[in-house]
Amino acid sequence: MARTTREAFERGTDTFNAHDLDGFAEVLADDVVFNAPGEMRGEGKAACLEFYGGWIVAFPDAHVEVTDLHINGDVAIEVGTFTGTQDGILHGPAGDLPPTGRVVSLDYIQVLRFRDGTHASFNLIFDRLVMLEQLGLAPAPVPAS
Repeated sequence: MARTTREAFERGTDTFNAHDLDGFAEVLADDVVFNAPGEMRGEGKAACLEFYGGWIVAFPDAHVEVTDLHINGDVAIEVGTFTGTQDGILHGPAGDLPPTGRVVSLDYIQVLRFRDGTHASFNLIFDRLVMLEQLGLAPAPVPAS
């Protein structure tokens, strides 16, 4: 019997947080697609595992905290915060970012579609500028006086 949307969502989140890419792969459809900031896109399990696994490599203590979840049929809208220390290379749309040793705390929204108990698509939204500021790679805003 196929997992429900909630079960597949929870399994995906739990395996990401456990840094268990084999477990994460089990809840991905073979033709899964993802879209992320910076026009990052991919199709297929291997591409999806490379993208999400890249966050675990770049942030070895990567963790997501889901703060809100809305499920309607085969669609889940997730609101959360990603935290981690960038101790590895982060592959991004503008090239590789060397380790900074800095901690990030990034709010995100992700829209996920499910099919037959697996993730069929991910649409991830987060503020890349805030991430670069937290990594010390872009100037932080100056507080108004």
